[in-house]
Amino acid sequence: MGDFSYIAVQKDGRNVKGSIQAENINAARSKLKTDGMTPISVKEQGLLEKDISFGFDNKVKSRDLSIFCRQFTSIINAGVPVVEALRMMGDQTPNRSLKKAINDTRERVQQGMTLTEAMKKNAKVFPSMLVNMVEAGEASGNLDMAISRMGRQFEKSAKLAGLIKKAMIYPIVMIFVALAVTIAMSVAVVPKFASMFEDMGAQLPLSTRMVVGFSDLLLKRGFILLAVVIALVIIIRYFATTENGKVFFGTLAIKIPIFGKLSVKSYSAKFARTLSTLVSAGIPITSAIEITSRTMSNILFNRAMLKAKEEVEQGIPLSVPIRKSQLFPSLVYNMLAIGENTGNMEGMLDKVADYYEEETELAAESLAELLQPVIIVILGVIIGGLVLAMYQPMISMYSNLGNM
Repeated sequence: MGDFSYIAVQKDGRNVKGSIQAENINAARSKLKTDGMTPISVKEQGLLEKDISFGFDNKVKSRDLSIFCRQFTSIINAGVPVVEALRMMGDQTPNRSLKKAINDTRERVQQGMTLTEAMKKNAKVFPSMLVNMVEAGEASGNLDMAISRMGRQFEKSAKLAGLIKKAMIYPIVMIFVALAVTIAMSVAVVPKFASMFEDMGAQLPLSTRMVVGFSDLLLKRGFILLAVVIALVIIIRYFATTENGKVFFGTLAIKIPIFGKLSVKSYSAKFARTLSTLVSAGIPITSAIEITSRTMSNILFNRAMLKAKEEVEQGIPLSVPIRKSQLFPSLVYNMLAIGENTGNMEGMLDKVADYYEEETELAAESLAELLQPVIIVILGVIIGGLVLAMYQPMISMYSNLGNM
Protein backbone atom coordinates (compact mmCIF):
# COMPACT_ATOMS: atom_id res chain seq x y z
CA MET A 1 0.00 0.00 0.00
CA GLY A 2 1.31 3.43 -0.91
CA ASP A 3 0.40 6.94 0.25
CA PHE A 4 -0.91 9.37 -2.38
CA SER A 5 -1.68 13.07 -2.21
CA TYR A 6 -4.68 14.27 -4.18
CA ILE A 7 -6.62 17.31 -5.25
CA ALA A 8 -10.23 16.56 -6.16
CA VAL A 9 -13.60 18.18 -6.74
CA GLN A 10 -16.50 17.18 -4.49
CA LYS A 11 -20.12 16.84 -5.57
CA ASP A 12 -20.85 20.34 -4.30
CA GLY A 13 -18.06 21.77 -6.49
CA ARG A 14 -15.57 22.44 -3.71
CA ASN A 15 -11.89 21.59 -4.21
CA VAL A 16 -10.38 19.42 -1.50
CA LYS A 17 -6.86 18.27 -0.74
CA GLY A 18 -5.87 15.19 1.19
CA SER A 19 -4.06 11.88 1.27
CA ILE A 20 -5.22 8.36 0.57
CA GLN A 21 -3.77 4.86 0.77
CA ALA A 22 -3.99 2.59 -2.28
CA GLU A 23 -2.07 -0.04 -4.23
CA ASN A 24 -1.21 2.39 -7.05
CA ILE A 25 -2.28 5.69 -8.61
CA ASN A 26 -5.10 4.11 -10.62
CA ALA A 27 -6.48 2.45 -7.48
CA ALA A 28 -6.28 5.80 -5.67
CA ARG A 29 -8.24 7.48 -8.48
CA SER A 30 -10.85 4.72 -8.33
CA LYS A 31 -11.26 5.17 -4.58
CA LEU A 32 -11.77 8.91 -5.01
CA LYS A 33 -14.41 8.35 -7.69
CA THR A 34 -16.15 5.80 -5.47
CA ASP A 35 -16.26 8.46 -2.76
CA GLY A 36 -18.07 10.76 -5.17
CA MET A 37 -15.06 12.97 -5.97
CA THR A 38 -13.52 13.86 -9.32
CA PRO A 39 -9.72 13.62 -9.08
CA ILE A 40 -7.76 16.52 -10.55
CA SER A 41 -4.27 15.55 -9.40
CA VAL A 42 -3.07 12.32 -7.77
CA LYS A 43 0.60 11.70 -7.03
CA GLU A 44 2.61 9.44 -4.77
CA GLN A 45 3.89 11.12 -1.63
CA GLY A 46 7.62 11.63 -1.28
CA LEU A 47 9.50 10.99 1.96
CA LEU A 48 9.17 14.62 3.08
CA GLU A 49 5.44 14.74 2.27
CA LYS A 50 4.44 11.72 4.36
CA ASP A 51 2.97 12.15 7.79
CA ILE A 52 5.79 11.47 10.23
CA SER A 53 4.87 10.07 13.61
CA PHE A 54 7.28 9.99 16.52
CA GLY A 55 4.72 8.31 18.78
CA PHE A 56 4.28 11.23 21.18
CA ASP A 57 1.09 12.90 19.95
CA ASN A 58 -0.76 10.14 18.11
CA LYS A 59 -2.39 8.40 21.02
CA VAL A 60 -6.18 8.63 20.74
CA LYS A 61 -7.46 10.05 24.02
CA SER A 62 -10.93 10.16 25.52
CA ARG A 63 -11.19 13.82 24.51
CA ASP A 64 -10.55 12.91 20.83
CA LEU A 65 -13.18 10.16 20.94
CA SER A 66 -15.66 12.50 22.64
CA ILE A 67 -15.29 15.09 19.87
CA PHE A 68 -15.58 12.35 17.22
CA CYS A 69 -18.80 10.98 18.74
CA ARG A 70 -20.36 14.42 19.18
CA GLN A 71 -19.61 15.56 15.63
CA PHE A 72 -20.48 12.21 14.08
CA THR A 73 -23.88 12.27 15.84
CA SER A 74 -24.58 15.80 14.60
CA ILE A 75 -23.74 14.86 11.02
CA ILE A 76 -25.91 11.71 11.08
CA ASN A 77 -28.82 13.64 12.63
CA ALA A 78 -28.58 16.04 9.67
CA GLY A 79 -29.46 13.13 7.37
CA VAL A 80 -25.97 12.53 5.99
CA PRO A 81 -25.26 8.85 5.07
CA VAL A 82 -22.77 7.00 7.28
CA VAL A 83 -20.12 6.72 4.54
CA GLU A 84 -20.26 10.43 3.77
CA ALA A 85 -20.26 11.24 7.50
CA LEU A 86 -17.11 9.16 7.98
CA ARG A 87 -15.46 10.91 5.05
CA MET A 88 -16.25 14.31 6.55
CA MET A 89 -14.95 13.20 9.95
CA GLY A 90 -11.75 11.84 8.39
CA ASP A 91 -11.12 15.17 6.67
CA GLN A 92 -11.48 17.29 9.82
CA THR A 93 -9.95 15.03 12.50
CA PRO A 94 -6.50 16.37 13.55
CA ASN A 95 -5.28 13.22 15.32
CA ARG A 96 -3.47 11.14 12.70
CA SER A 97 -4.17 7.76 14.31
CA LEU A 98 -7.89 8.51 14.61
CA LYS A 99 -7.99 9.94 11.08
CA LYS A 100 -6.41 6.77 9.68
CA ALA A 101 -8.86 4.56 11.60
CA ILE A 102 -11.86 6.62 10.40
CA ASN A 103 -10.74 6.46 6.78
CA ASP A 104 -10.11 2.73 7.00
CA THR A 105 -13.56 2.24 8.58
CA ARG A 106 -15.15 4.26 5.77
CA GLU A 107 -13.48 2.12 3.11
CA ARG A 108 -14.66 -1.09 4.77
CA VAL A 109 -18.23 0.21 5.08
CA GLN A 110 -18.14 1.08 1.39
CA GLN A 111 -17.10 -2.50 0.68
CA GLY A 112 -20.25 -3.80 2.40
CA MET A 113 -19.28 -4.20 6.06
CA THR A 114 -21.49 -2.90 8.83
CA LEU A 115 -20.13 0.02 10.84
CA THR A 116 -19.60 -2.32 13.79
CA GLU A 117 -17.59 -4.84 11.73
CA ALA A 118 -15.48 -2.06 10.22
CA MET A 119 -14.73 -0.50 13.59
CA LYS A 120 -13.71 -3.88 15.03
CA LYS A 121 -10.92 -3.95 12.43
CA ASN A 122 -9.51 -0.83 14.14
CA ALA A 123 -9.77 -2.09 17.71
CA LYS A 124 -6.54 -0.31 18.71
CA VAL A 125 -8.27 3.03 18.18
CA PHE A 126 -11.95 2.33 18.81
CA PRO A 127 -12.41 0.81 22.32
CA SER A 128 -14.63 -2.23 22.72
CA MET A 129 -17.15 -0.17 24.66
CA LEU A 130 -17.71 2.13 21.68
CA VAL A 131 -17.90 -0.79 19.25
CA ASN A 132 -20.49 -2.56 21.42
CA MET A 133 -22.56 0.60 21.69
CA VAL A 134 -22.46 1.04 17.91
CA GLU A 135 -23.54 -2.59 17.49
CA ALA A 136 -26.46 -2.05 19.86
CA GLY A 137 -27.38 1.16 18.05
CA GLU A 138 -27.35 -0.52 14.63
CA ALA A 139 -29.46 -3.42 15.95
CA SER A 140 -32.05 -1.10 17.51
CA GLY A 141 -32.03 1.52 14.77
CA ASN A 142 -30.84 4.18 17.23
CA LEU A 143 -27.25 4.59 16.07
CA ASP A 144 -27.22 8.34 16.67
CA MET A 145 -28.47 7.92 20.25
CA ALA A 146 -25.89 5.21 21.01
CA ILE A 147 -22.99 7.29 19.69
CA SER A 148 -24.31 10.38 21.47
CA ARG A 149 -24.25 8.47 24.78
CA MET A 150 -20.69 7.43 24.10
CA GLY A 151 -19.80 11.06 23.44
CA ARG A 152 -21.03 11.97 26.92
CA GLN A 153 -19.22 8.95 28.38
CA PHE A 154 -15.87 9.90 26.83
CA GLU A 155 -16.38 13.54 27.83
CA LYS A 156 -16.95 12.54 31.46
CA SER A 157 -13.92 10.21 31.40
CA ALA A 158 -11.71 12.93 29.94
CA LYS A 159 -12.89 15.41 32.57
CA LEU A 160 -12.18 13.02 35.46
CA ALA A 161 -8.75 12.14 34.09
CA GLY A 162 -7.97 15.83 33.65
CA LEU A 163 -8.97 16.66 37.23
CA ILE A 164 -6.75 13.92 38.66
CA LYS A 165 -3.80 14.95 36.47
CA LYS A 166 -4.29 18.56 37.50
CA ALA A 167 -4.15 17.58 41.15
CA MET A 168 -0.94 15.61 40.56
CA ILE A 169 0.94 18.11 38.40
CA TYR A 170 1.73 20.63 41.13
CA PRO A 171 3.35 18.22 43.62
CA ILE A 172 5.32 16.51 40.83
CA VAL A 173 6.63 19.85 39.53
CA MET A 174 7.58 20.99 43.03
CA ILE A 175 9.38 17.72 43.75
CA PHE A 176 11.47 18.17 40.61
CA VAL A 177 12.16 21.79 41.58
CA ALA A 178 13.32 20.66 45.03
CA LEU A 179 15.61 18.02 43.48
CA ALA A 180 16.99 20.49 40.95
CA VAL A 181 17.73 23.14 43.60
CA THR A 182 19.30 20.56 45.91
CA ILE A 183 21.56 19.21 43.15
CA ALA A 184 22.46 22.70 41.93
CA MET A 185 23.44 23.84 45.43
CA SER A 186 25.35 20.61 46.09
CA VAL A 187 27.33 20.93 42.87
CA ALA A 188 27.86 24.69 42.58
CA VAL A 189 27.62 26.17 46.11
CA VAL A 190 28.66 23.53 48.62
CA PRO A 191 32.15 22.87 47.12
CA LYS A 192 33.08 26.54 47.66
CA PHE A 193 32.07 26.33 51.31
CA ALA A 194 33.83 22.95 51.66
CA SER A 195 37.19 24.40 50.64
CA MET A 196 36.72 27.21 53.15
CA PHE A 197 35.85 24.68 55.89
CA GLU A 198 39.07 22.78 55.17
CA ASP A 199 41.07 25.95 55.78
CA MET A 200 39.30 26.44 59.10
CA GLY A 201 40.47 23.01 60.32
CA ALA A 202 37.68 22.80 62.88
CA GLN A 203 35.37 19.88 63.54
CA LEU A 204 32.29 20.37 61.37
CA PRO A 205 28.74 19.72 62.61
CA LEU A 206 27.11 16.46 61.48
CA SER A 207 24.62 18.23 59.20
CA THR A 208 27.44 20.05 57.43
CA ARG A 209 29.48 16.86 57.02
CA MET A 210 26.43 15.13 55.52
CA VAL A 211 25.84 17.91 52.99
CA VAL A 212 29.54 18.02 52.05
CA GLY A 213 29.57 14.23 51.70
CA PHE A 214 26.52 14.31 49.42
CA SER A 215 28.20 17.01 47.34
CA ASP A 216 31.35 14.88 46.98
CA LEU A 217 29.20 11.92 45.96
CA LEU A 218 27.54 13.92 43.20
CA LEU A 219 30.79 15.40 41.92
CA LYS A 220 33.00 12.30 42.12
CA ARG A 221 30.56 9.41 41.74
CA GLY A 222 27.56 11.09 40.16
CA PHE A 223 27.55 8.66 37.23
CA ILE A 224 27.25 5.73 39.65
CA LEU A 225 24.35 7.41 41.44
CA LEU A 226 22.68 8.09 38.08
CA ALA A 227 23.15 4.45 37.04
CA VAL A 228 21.60 3.28 40.31
CA VAL A 229 18.60 5.58 39.81
CA ILE A 230 18.10 4.38 36.23
CA ALA A 231 18.39 0.74 37.34
CA LEU A 232 15.79 1.33 40.07
CA VAL A 233 13.40 2.95 37.58
CA ILE A 234 13.79 0.00 35.19
CA ILE A 235 13.24 -2.52 37.99
CA ILE A 236 10.16 -0.69 39.27
CA ARG A 237 8.71 -0.39 35.77
CA TYR A 238 9.28 -4.09 35.14
CA PHE A 239 7.80 -4.99 38.53
CA ALA A 240 4.73 -2.89 37.70
CA THR A 241 4.07 -5.10 34.64
CA THR A 242 4.06 -8.33 36.69
CA GLU A 243 0.97 -9.72 38.39
CA ASN A 244 2.36 -9.07 41.87
CA GLY A 245 3.44 -5.59 40.84
CA LYS A 246 -0.01 -4.72 39.52
CA VAL A 247 -1.58 -5.89 42.76
CA PHE A 248 0.99 -3.98 44.85
CA PHE A 249 0.58 -0.68 42.99
CA GLY A 250 -3.18 -1.19 42.70
CA THR A 251 -3.43 -1.60 46.45
CA LEU A 252 -1.10 1.36 47.01
CA ALA A 253 -3.24 3.55 44.77
CA ILE A 254 -6.34 3.11 46.96
CA LYS A 255 -4.63 2.86 50.37
CA ILE A 256 -2.13 5.71 50.18
CA PRO A 257 -3.18 8.62 52.42
CA ILE A 258 -5.03 11.52 50.78
CA PHE A 259 -4.69 10.16 47.21
CA GLY A 260 -6.39 6.83 48.00
CA LYS A 261 -9.85 8.32 48.60
CA LEU A 262 -9.57 10.29 45.37
CA SER A 263 -8.77 7.10 43.44
CA VAL A 264 -11.71 5.18 44.93
CA LYS A 265 -14.13 8.00 44.10
CA SER A 266 -12.77 8.18 40.56
CA TYR A 267 -13.15 4.43 39.99
CA SER A 268 -16.64 4.48 41.49
CA ALA A 269 -17.68 7.23 39.09
CA LYS A 270 -16.16 5.40 36.10
CA PHE A 271 -17.83 2.11 37.08
CA ALA A 272 -21.27 3.66 37.49
CA ARG A 273 -21.12 5.85 34.37
CA THR A 274 -19.77 3.10 32.09
CA LEU A 275 -22.18 0.42 33.28
CA SER A 276 -25.14 2.80 33.07
CA THR A 277 -24.24 3.77 29.50
CA LEU A 278 -23.96 0.14 28.38
CA VAL A 279 -27.10 -1.11 30.16
CA SER A 280 -29.20 1.78 28.86
CA ALA A 281 -28.20 0.83 25.31
CA GLY A 282 -29.66 -2.64 25.79
CA ILE A 283 -26.37 -4.52 26.15
CA PRO A 284 -26.78 -7.66 28.33
CA ILE A 285 -25.68 -7.10 31.91
CA THR A 286 -22.92 -9.75 31.84
CA SER A 287 -21.41 -8.28 28.66
CA ALA A 288 -21.73 -4.79 30.14
CA ILE A 289 -19.88 -5.87 33.29
CA GLU A 290 -17.08 -7.45 31.25
CA ILE A 291 -16.68 -4.34 29.09
CA THR A 292 -16.69 -2.16 32.21
CA SER A 293 -13.95 -4.31 33.74
CA ARG A 294 -11.70 -3.51 30.77
CA THR A 295 -12.01 0.22 31.48
CA MET A 296 -10.60 -0.28 35.00
CA SER A 297 -6.84 0.29 34.94
CA ASN A 298 -6.52 -0.84 38.58
CA ILE A 299 -6.22 -4.64 38.65
CA LEU A 300 -8.15 -4.86 41.94
CA PHE A 301 -11.23 -3.26 40.40
CA ASN A 302 -10.73 -5.23 37.20
CA ARG A 303 -10.70 -8.54 39.11
CA ALA A 304 -13.69 -7.49 41.20
CA MET A 305 -15.71 -6.81 38.05
CA LEU A 306 -14.78 -10.15 36.46
CA LYS A 307 -15.70 -11.94 39.70
CA ALA A 308 -18.99 -10.05 39.74
CA LYS A 309 -19.70 -11.18 36.18
CA GLU A 310 -19.27 -14.83 37.19
CA GLU A 311 -21.68 -14.43 40.11
CA VAL A 312 -24.26 -12.55 38.00
CA GLU A 313 -24.17 -15.41 35.49
CA GLN A 314 -25.17 -17.67 38.39
CA GLY A 315 -28.22 -15.50 39.14
CA ILE A 316 -26.76 -13.43 41.99
CA PRO A 317 -27.63 -9.68 41.94
CA LEU A 318 -24.71 -7.46 40.94
CA SER A 319 -24.91 -5.46 44.18
CA VAL A 320 -23.89 -8.55 46.19
CA PRO A 321 -20.41 -9.17 44.65
CA ILE A 322 -19.83 -5.40 44.48
CA ARG A 323 -20.41 -5.21 48.23
CA LYS A 324 -18.26 -8.29 48.93
CA SER A 325 -15.33 -6.84 46.96
CA GLN A 326 -14.89 -4.19 49.72
CA LEU A 327 -13.51 -1.80 47.12
CA PHE A 328 -16.52 0.43 46.50
CA PRO A 329 -18.15 2.83 48.99
CA SER A 330 -21.42 1.65 50.54
CA LEU A 331 -23.43 4.18 48.52
CA VAL A 332 -22.49 2.37 45.29
CA TYR A 333 -23.83 -1.06 46.17
CA ASN A 334 -26.79 0.28 48.17
CA MET A 335 -27.98 2.41 45.23
CA LEU A 336 -27.29 -0.49 42.89
CA ALA A 337 -29.46 -2.78 45.06
CA ILE A 338 -32.28 -0.23 44.96
CA GLY A 339 -32.00 -0.08 41.18
CA GLU A 340 -32.15 -3.87 40.93
CA ASN A 341 -35.23 -4.03 43.18
CA THR A 342 -37.08 -1.27 41.33
CA GLY A 343 -36.01 -2.26 37.81
CA ASN A 344 -34.27 1.07 37.27
CA MET A 345 -30.60 0.09 37.48
CA GLU A 346 -29.37 2.56 34.86
CA GLY A 347 -31.18 5.43 36.60
CA MET A 348 -29.60 4.60 39.96
CA LEU A 349 -26.19 4.17 38.34
CA ASP A 350 -26.52 7.57 36.69
CA LYS A 351 -27.21 9.15 40.09
CA VAL A 352 -24.19 7.36 41.58
CA ALA A 353 -22.02 8.52 38.66
CA ASP A 354 -23.19 12.13 39.01
CA TYR A 355 -22.49 12.07 42.74
CA TYR A 356 -19.00 10.59 42.54
CA GLU A 357 -18.00 12.71 39.56
CA GLU A 358 -18.85 15.76 41.65
CA GLU A 359 -17.06 14.24 44.65
CA THR A 360 -13.98 13.54 42.52
CA GLU A 361 -13.95 17.12 41.28
CA LEU A 362 -14.23 18.53 44.79
CA ALA A 363 -11.62 16.09 46.13
CA ALA A 364 -9.17 16.97 43.35
CA GLU A 365 -9.60 20.71 43.99
CA SER A 366 -9.22 20.25 47.74
CA LEU A 367 -6.14 18.09 47.24
CA ALA A 368 -4.50 20.71 45.04
CA GLU A 369 -5.20 23.43 47.63
CA LEU A 370 -3.92 21.24 50.46
CA LEU A 371 -0.71 20.20 48.72
CA GLN A 372 0.39 23.70 47.75
CA PRO A 373 1.26 24.98 51.26
CA VAL A 374 2.52 21.54 52.36
CA ILE A 375 4.98 21.26 49.49
CA ILE A 376 6.08 24.88 49.86
CA VAL A 377 6.88 24.15 53.52
CA ILE A 378 8.77 20.96 52.57
CA LEU A 379 10.70 22.84 49.89
CA GLY A 380 11.50 25.58 52.40
CA VAL A 381 12.75 23.02 54.95
CA ILE A 382 15.03 21.39 52.34
CA ILE A 383 16.52 24.64 51.08
CA GLY A 384 16.66 26.13 54.56
CA GLY A 385 18.36 22.99 55.89
CA LEU A 386 21.04 23.18 53.19
CA VAL A 387 21.69 26.87 53.88
CA LEU A 388 21.79 26.31 57.64
CA ALA A 389 24.19 23.37 57.26
CA MET A 390 26.56 25.61 55.28
CA TYR A 391 26.44 28.57 57.64
CA GLN A 392 26.36 26.67 60.94
CA PRO A 393 30.19 26.29 61.18
CA MET A 394 30.62 30.00 60.49
CA ILE A 395 28.03 30.90 63.12
CA SER A 396 29.78 28.66 65.63
CA MET A 397 33.16 30.23 64.79
CA TYR A 398 31.84 33.79 65.25
CA SER A 399 30.22 32.76 68.56
CA ASN A 400 33.53 31.35 69.79
CA LEU A 401 35.35 34.54 68.78
CA GLY A 402 32.76 36.59 70.66
CA ASN A 403 33.33 34.59 73.82
CA MET A 404 37.10 35.10 73.80
